[in-house]
Amino acid sequence: MNESTCLESNPYRNKSYCPTVFDEWLCWPTSPPDKMNYQGCPQKPGLITTEYASRYCQLNGTWVTNPKMNNSISTAGYTNYTKCFFPGTLYLFQMCDKIGRDKCKSITQVTRYLEMVGLTVSLTSLIISLIIFYQFRILRNNRTKIHKNLFISTLFHIMTRLVLYIDQMAGDNIQKTAIVHEIWATSLEYTRTTMFMWMFIEGLYLHNMITVTVFQEYSYIKLYIYLGYGLSALMSVTWMMTMIILRSDWYYYYLLPYYWILEGPRSTIVVINLLFLLNIVRVLVVKLRESHTSEIEQVRKAVRAAIFLLPLLGIANLIFLFFHKFDEAWKYALWSYTAHFFASFQGFFVAVLYCFLNGEVQNAIKNSLDSRLSLRSYYTPCRNVTVVSTAPDIRDQRFSNDNSLENNASVNPISQEQPETTL
Repeated sequence: MNESTCLESNPYRNKSYCPTVFDEWLCWPTSPPDKMNYQGCPQKPGLITTEYASRYCQLNGTWVTNPKMNNSISTAGYTNYTKCFFPGTLYLFQMCDKIGRDKCKSITQVTRYLEMVGLTVSLTSLIISLIIFYQFRILRNNRTKIHKNLFISTLFHIMTRLVLYIDQMAGDNIQKTAIVHEIWATSLEYTRTTMFMWMFIEGLYLHNMITVTVFQEYSYIKLYIYLGYGLSALMSVTWMMTMIILRSDWYYYYLLPYYWILEGPRSTIVVINLLFLLNIVRVLVVKLRESHTSEIEQVRKAVRAAIFLLPLLGIANLIFLFFHKFDEAWKYALWSYTAHFFASFQGFFVAVLYCFLNGEVQNAIKNSLDSRLSLRSYYTPCRNVTVVSTAPDIRDQRFSNDNSLENNASVNPISQEQPETTL
């Protein structure tokens, strides 16, 4: 329905009544004074359609206004859509009203550009890292198997998110088709869960290698595979079936309480990895003290190890848990840029620290390059070489031998038929 249709279907006849109004979503017919009018929430994506919107007609026959709105909307009155929005969405709207809608929109746009750059860099880094790990046989061991699975799960999550972002800029076709949106949302959350599970496995493996005296890595690799992909699939299917059975809205599904079926275990993984990190740093400090190094050197190595492990174990994702309604634009911008920077560049950090700065990987690449360079220097192309022979010419020697034979034959013709035999 549009404004003209609304006004034609509900003509304004009584001047003491509030006039017919179309608020861009719902059509409100004429109403007697001092009456609260209710209508069901519009069938819009991201709204709770089972709730009601309200509009109050005052005693003087005019619709109640909202001083926070601009004048053009205030003259037509104010519709209370508070109950139509999810609590998280309403929370964001209230924050943006406080710091300014334009500033809030600008911060959101810059954050999206930052995500696109970070995800693209991470995608490229992970592809190069996987090529390196699969290229060299010396890197095929159980430790690098865990690294490769973390790379693969992170890579698929980045690809799924990039396609969704590109589609949103191109017209939001995925979210316009219900079944496609549900499948894509489930794929996005499954790949995100597998990424967090492999971060947990990396933390568990590293913690056991450093703190446990006897650790059998070979007996646990199959368990890691089941845990990384199987348990993630179980959680994702449970969440998806809950959404389908309860017929929940998929537009802002991450604001629903059912989302904690996935977000709860993922947040727990980040907290556990933080505990792993603290224990690893504690063991490292103890070992440094036993080695009789200086106090400053001990602190420096411990801090460097902590900073090194922060992005690897996904601990930077804890920043998302500290979101609240900011009262100033710079505070919201600082939180948004920092949180999404670490989240979007997560794949890049993992690739750099686990692959590009890995001494084992660097040695494998160096040995490969050295062997190729040595082969090139040994097998020099023939067209670039001039061969000078110092051996006598065979043809000249043969010609001189023939002449000597002819001379001998002319002196003693019988010698050709009966050569002299010497015992």
